[in-house]
Amino acid sequence: MAQVSRRAFAVAALSTLTLVAPGVPAAARPRRAATEMRGMWLATVSNRDWPSRTGLSASAQRKELTALLDKAVDYRLNTVMFQVRPTADAFWPSSHEPWSQYLTGTQGKNPGWDPLGVAVQEAHARGLHLHAWFNPYRIANNTDPGKLVASHPARKHPDWVVPYGGKLYYNPGLPAVRAFVQEAILDAVAKYPVDAVHFDDYFYPYPVAGQTFDDDDAYDTHGGDFSSRAAWRRDNIDKLVTETAAGIKKLRPGTRFGISPFAVWRNATTDSRGSDTKAGVETYDDLYADTRKWVQKNWIDYIVPQVYWQIGNAAADYTKVVDWWAGVAKGSGTRLYIGEALYRAGAADAPSAWQNPAELSRHLTLAHQYPQVGGHVYFAAQDVAADPIGALSRVVADHYQQPALPPS
Repeated sequence: MAQVSRRAFAVAALSTLTLVAPGVPAAARPRRAATEMRGMWLATVSNRDWPSRTGLSASAQRKELTALLDKAVDYRLNTVMFQVRPTADAFWPSSHEPWSQYLTGTQGKNPGWDPLGVAVQEAHARGLHLHAWFNPYRIANNTDPGKLVASHPARKHPDWVVPYGGKLYYNPGLPAVRAFVQEAILDAVAKYPVDAVHFDDYFYPYPVAGQTFDDDDAYDTHGGDFSSRAAWRRDNIDKLVTETAAGIKKLRPGTRFGISPFAVWRNATTDSRGSDTKAGVETYDDLYADTRKWVQKNWIDYIVPQVYWQIGNAAADYTKVVDWWAGVAKGSGTRLYIGEALYRAGAADAPSAWQNPAELSRHLTLAHQYPQVGGHVYFAAQDVAADPIGALSRVVADHYQQPALPPS
């Protein structure tokens, strides 16, 4: 697509905008808010989006990062969710956790610059908001603590660690773990003017057939007041959410807190309050994340359910899932944005609907019917940059003809 002037973006974003469809008579054109979430996840775990590989020089890493921010502006996006703590590590000089191995190839090795600090500065210079994205409990994508740097908190506190599904996790049932995770996250909030703190969909890990997440000792010690282990686990995650929200507001008032969960809270066949879906995972029962409660109690500022299915999907129809979330968000005070699977557009293993460049644009057209939907976030940055079948370009042509201010 044609490059959009970044200076023009910054100027236009400061004025009141009316977003309209082409060819519609002015009198019939509905007014669209000048503020709309147009986000992009920038994943660093396993070098998914950035840096392209470990061991690049600081200047090369910075050049790649700013190129991705430029791409966000080119497509008239306005927000970047930048993953800065993918595996109990840090993309800033943290006093709590080691430098990420995804920068240099060696955990704990100083990359010679401050990626989060630069990302905030460069994003703001482009009129973009920067949401610092943290994974709360994942320690490593293997089960060998010996591969962690010797100073890693997980090695100093082996009782905090649970191996499961080929990975290592901090145990959410331990109050000391919850306190530490919050300290590690809030360190970044204290140091940088991030526009938001962002969590992804990993709380208790996704179920692995035939395996048990061993939190027996923690449950025996801390679960006595609960009717079941499941209720106790949900309370552990509820505490993480409410305490993190309070910590953010205390340290940096005005900084927002958002979460991007798997999009099915519960199927209606499990719970009449659930969505008309047949999903194989339900966040309430499998990840112990009561995402519906968080929205209705306004514990978080925004939610971005990952509605990564096409319109008409048999198990989880995009239309039905968005409709359900709009109902949950209505009157809650929690803003609703929809997570979009840009990575599926044109993918060889994706259903036929995703081979059509118009599928993603159809999502936005549908979501516009719901006043609760305040925008969309796209996974992920490399797919934004490549836009292999022009799906995002189609979105821009159909829906993003003018810049929009990021929500605040």
